Amino acid sequence: MTQHLTVLTGASRGMGLAMAEQLIAAGHDLLCISRTHNDALGLQATAQGVRCEQWPQDLARADAAAIRLEAWLAARAGEGYASVTLINNAALLPRIAPLADIPPTEVADALRIDLEAPILLTGAFLRATAGWQAARKVLNISSGSGRRPMASQATYSAAKAGMDHFTRCVALEEAGKPNGAKLCSLAPGVIDTDMQTQLRGADPKQFADIGYFVDLKEKGVLNAPADAAKRVLAVLARPDFGANPVADVRD
Repeated sequence: MTQHLTVLTGASRGMGLAMAEQLIAAGHDLLCISRTHNDALGLQATAQGVRCEQWPQDLARADAAAIRLEAWLAARAGEGYASVTLINNAALLPRIAPLADIPPTEVADALRIDLEAPILLTGAFLRATAGWQAARKVLNISSGSGRRPMASQATYSAAKAGMDHFTRCVALEEAGKPNGAKLCSLAPGVIDTDMQTQLRGADPKQFADIGYFVDLKEKGVLNAPADAAKRVLAVLARPDFGANPVADVRD
């Protein structure tokens, strides 16, 4: 068995798109769950001779996506794959402001996408693949923001800290199972994406740490999405993946 299957959220832009492109180039079959369809990915997969299915999905309603994913995986029953992987990459950074200044609907959407969706999709993935012989992996894309408190980042930081801890808990659950899944919540470093632009464009009166993010850009230390994707996928490919359920790509 040499074929690999990867389920990837947030694959339409940024590091998610770069990971999708690199996985297809490596010959992986891919299921992308994103807000929008990316025609170029489909063309690349066709040229590479691999499957790339794309589901346009708002992960603020991740319950529907989780139900669909569980059924989709169960219908495949392994299909001779050497590995099956879920990468929870999609994220939403709400407006950068003190919590009291953010409307409840925006807070709720961010928590659903950043924390509820990874939990629901991970549960669906684990149930559907429990009987597979393939190596099973879950990679949750975390953030340094979940490990460093900042004012005006309460919602995003709390969600990423929650992602870290739910990964620890599920890793303990899987450790005692035959062919239990390996899990890691990985901080990918600082990446030159729309999220960084959003941070640098915040109101300095509401975001005391804005200077830190401006300096990252001015000093040229932000990683290009393709470079960040390469480093993240290298961690995923390590034989000891999951030995540390909460990690940083810079470790």
